[in-house]
Amino acid sequence: MIIQPKTRGFICTTAHPEGCAANVQSQIDYVKSRPPMANPPKKVLVIGASTGYGLASRIVPAFGGGAATIGVFFEKPGTDRKTGSAGWYNSVAFEKAAADAGLYAKSFNGDAFSGEMKATVIEAIKADLGQVDSIVYSLASPRRTDPTDGETYRSVLKPIGQSYSQKNLNTDTGEVDSVTIEPATEEEIAHTVKVMGGEDWELWIKALNEAGVLADGFTTVAYSYIGPDLTYPIYTNGTIGKAKEHLEESTARMNEQFGAGTAYVSVNKALVTQASSAIPVVPLYISLLYKVMKEAGLHEGTIEQIQRLFADHLSSGSAPELDEKGRIRIDDWEMRDDVQSAVAEAWENVTTENLSELSDFSGYKNEFLRLFGFGLEGVDYESDTNPERPLPSE
Repeated sequence: MIIQPKTRGFICTTAHPEGCAANVQSQIDYVKSRPPMANPPKKVLVIGASTGYGLASRIVPAFGGGAATIGVFFEKPGTDRKTGSAGWYNSVAFEKAAADAGLYAKSFNGDAFSGEMKATVIEAIKADLGQVDSIVYSLASPRRTDPTDGETYRSVLKPIGQSYSQKNLNTDTGEVDSVTIEPATEEEIAHTVKVMGGEDWELWIKALNEAGVLADGFTTVAYSYIGPDLTYPIYTNGTIGKAKEHLEESTARMNEQFGAGTAYVSVNKALVTQASSAIPVVPLYISLLYKVMKEAGLHEGTIEQIQRLFADHLSSGSAPELDEKGRIRIDDWEMRDDVQSAVAEAWENVTTENLSELSDFSGYKNEFLRLFGFGLEGVDYESDTNPERPLPSE
């Protein structure tokens, strides 16, 4: 079939296999162009490995350090009548590239929250790798079924205590409008923490430890975001923020159990991802941020962010640099005073009429389509392509 993008709100319902492969290859090429890491991990498990930061977290140790990798995700394969998800095609492309480079890569598609998936992955580690020395937790899911009680919890993106009104960007129309979001209930807050907090991360580490597949001196990292004051009500001080607080509490518990320097939270930059596109207010902020950071020569995508995380903090041969709360900060360029001052000024002045002048909304849209394999150089989007692409490791 001939595959074209079909967008609906913050979702693209199609994905292009060759385009996704080109996107993966461009990230691999970037990593291979960087200096070798001082002390890279050799056996890496990435939970949430198919898109965005999770995909980059598989590419960097594999092609920057020769690591064997296992990836866990929940994606949709293509059929003869319908395309698969971008994450599926990304993972197919990654596995093929890894095999061509002589690197071990195995993927598991299913519910990462379940006890069954944890058991399946553990058996693969025992059989193929023995142990893992690095675990990256990068799940972004709107719901989670707790394996202990069977209840399904759903997260919400809401403020706490009072409603929140702010400028917003309709990414379908390019209109700068406004949005008002009502505050979350106590139940919604609790459910969001269950889905997006650190509970499942801890369950993974507990299961891996009990099975004896954690190497001595292993490290684990989970991803978070803080952002500027203007997004605090919907993010840092909202339901997601409560979940991220729990993530940091999980870090402290694991460091107490396994020793300081075992678990980290990395606070990453705001980027166009499938997850960030769903958060009100954030697409407008990202569009303004991209313009400022590109003009300052500071812009990074997911692969540049994760390359810097591993090279400068997790695989540098020395302890990572931490902030006052014990977090790694690779959002440091985003949060520079000059960058935030310029974004705040643009935020005050941006309207539908001057959006293209004050922001990089065109760059936002291009990055969004790239997530699904569209707009990549060298890909013939008018040609017939087969949407059925099996994982090499299946």
